[in-house]
Amino acid sequence: MKRIAVMTSGGDAPGMNAAIRAVVRTGINYGLEVYGVRQAYAGLLSGDMQRLTTREVSGILQRGGTILQTARNDEFKTDQGQRKAQRRLNEHNIDGVIVIGGDGSLRGAHVLHTMGVPVIGVPASIDNDIYGTDTSIGVDTALNTILDALDRLRDTATSHNRCFLIEVMGRNCGYLALTGGILGGAEVIITPERPPRMEDVAAELEAAYVKGKAHAIAVMAEGAPYKATELAEFLEKQHVGFEIRLTILGHIQRGGSPSAFDRLLATRMGVEAVKRLMSGDSGVMVARQGRVQTTVPLGEVTSQQRNISEDYFELARVLA
Repeated sequence: MKRIAVMTSGGDAPGMNAAIRAVVRTGINYGLEVYGVRQAYAGLLSGDMQRLTTREVSGILQRGGTILQTARNDEFKTDQGQRKAQRRLNEHNIDGVIVIGGDGSLRGAHVLHTMGVPVIGVPASIDNDIYGTDTSIGVDTALNTILDALDRLRDTATSHNRCFLIEVMGRNCGYLALTGGILGGAEVIITPERPPRMEDVAAELEAAYVKGKAHAIAVMAEGAPYKATELAEFLEKQHVGFEIRLTILGHIQRGGSPSAFDRLLATRMGVEAVKRLMSGDSGVMVARQGRVQTTVPLGEVTSQQRNISEDYFELARVLA
């Protein structure tokens, strides 16, 4: 193996740049040429690849987002698009590919593997919804962003005797809402996995008011069966005791400098991905299980759903 490519795909996550840096520097250390694919699978199809040296990845460790950028692409989902991608890799003499991204990105990586392209996946998703790994790149930073927002909103909620309803990311997985709610001391947590009825949310908040609490916090994932605006309007009409204020954190959760944990996780995964390629592995994702770096077949990763630990739901119930 002489030449490899690295790409970031799907939603950006803090720590992606740290993973790119690790891939490039590790590859160079082993005598490889490393190429960066810009704009994910769209760039792969157009052949938008640039050789990366230590200079290109210098000073990016602390930066959020991804220097390679990312984009959606439907053409790669077709047989013609997949053959085109393979052709582009052959034109650039690429011997192996490292794909950094979430579920959809890893599905694309699995497709390349089935076509005979040596591929290693690296999980990067703030939702922490990727099967086979305890945590993904970007999760810790996103959680810290959420907690900072919760702490700030609690200050003003206490001052005005209000309830803040805070929507966080998590279209299909409520990990951020559940964990953020537990660590932020929320009275109510709403996840796609176990969404309470709006009537039950109102009852919980009214009970908190009756107990004499000066404020209340409700955290909900964006993938809940009802919209945050709908819930806020419903709670206002129910007169739960608190004034209701809605805050949608949105894409602020994706940005910012990665935490120490995410930098270390991304670095270790990037290094491991290169080593796995060089050892002849393909069609696997680098994963963190406990304190151990291991791999999980991409076919297994993309065919199963990561479930939140039951212990977390119990914690939320006891501590609410």
